[in-house]
Amino acid sequence: MSKMYEIREVFSQLELAWERGEMAALLTITQVRGSAYRQPGAKMMMTATGKMYGTLSGGCLEADLFEWTRQAMEIHEPRLIQYDLSENDMWSLGIGCKGHLEIAILPLTQEHPLAQALQVGLKQANPLTLILEIPKGIFALYSGTNSLAFGTTGTSNVHEILGDILTPNKLPADTPENLWDNVVHEALNRMSVRTRAEMITMDSRRFYVDTMREPERLILCGAGHDTVPVATAASKMDFAVTILDPRPQFNAPERFPMATHWVAEPQTIAPQQVKEAWWVIMNHKQDRDEQALQLALTANPKYVGILGPLERTQEMLEHIGATLTSGPIHAPVGLNLGGETIDEVGISIVSELLAKRNGADGGHLHLRQKIHG
Repeated sequence: MSKMYEIREVFSQLELAWERGEMAALLTITQVRGSAYRQPGAKMMMTATGKMYGTLSGGCLEADLFEWTRQAMEIHEPRLIQYDLSENDMWSLGIGCKGHLEIAILPLTQEHPLAQALQVGLKQANPLTLILEIPKGIFALYSGTNSLAFGTTGTSNVHEILGDILTPNKLPADTPENLWDNVVHEALNRMSVRTRAEMITMDSRRFYVDTMREPERLILCGAGHDTVPVATAASKMDFAVTILDPRPQFNAPERFPMATHWVAEPQTIAPQQVKEAWWVIMNHKQDRDEQALQLALTANPKYVGILGPLERTQEMLEHIGATLTSGPIHAPVGLNLGGETIDEVGISIVSELLAKRNGADGGHLHLRQKIHG
């Protein structure tokens, strides 16, 4: 999943570069075939003086990427770069991931329409969806379903990817009728389920589609000692953590500095306040767990993990008139890592959260041809 916090951080670094009077560029992975360190939608920035923020390869390609980026910034011409990392003799890098990467280098000034649109969109709470035709270069940026920018370079140079704001009659002459309408419809239709940036092919043309969303909201019901490692790890994995527990001595900023605190009983929370959240229920107090479970199931949850034996969960469900199929229930919560300490159990829980969020099965990588995705 493309992360809103990543584009915000990268864009803030672009703004600092512009304030210093430096030329700068946004880089993003548009496609991966095989194994790679990062996946489509990953972003970083580079300046003409060599300052960098973020990474696309774990450090393997950034030096080479900088040379391409420097050239692109000198002539103000975006580039599309291909890396075949299976060519060890060519790269002599000993890279562990042998995939094929496609990376767009987008020189941006503060006045560029895409930069201005990002500046507006990043202040809003809506998901941002970038659509970029590869390699023709027409782009669109949407905040939710509202268009913020639509542009192109207006030339036939395949390396040029960005440009001025379009009016409908400035679309290239070879653009099929309704093509962009169909692309936008497909891109926005999948906005809520897109787990990472992807390519859409229509009329034999390629469109890079990247939806950037705010962190998923994770509600941890219970503020016991075993909640601390879950909250800590989940916040580092870009979940927006809320602790729901009525005990102020436990549900406190000193114990959970990374979280929002609701010092309340579950039955006092209205379902509309917690719609479409992720839940882990771990109060160790059955009646409170039952109240939390009932609240979660009435709030259209994306995930409900329940700590404790399956028999206990089934008893709680029976008490509230629900079953294991009443929602996206995972009980017992977590992946089978064989751990027993609170830190080990915390890793197990957050590992399952990551797998579900990323659309992965959480199984072994052993003998898989493709990793990191």
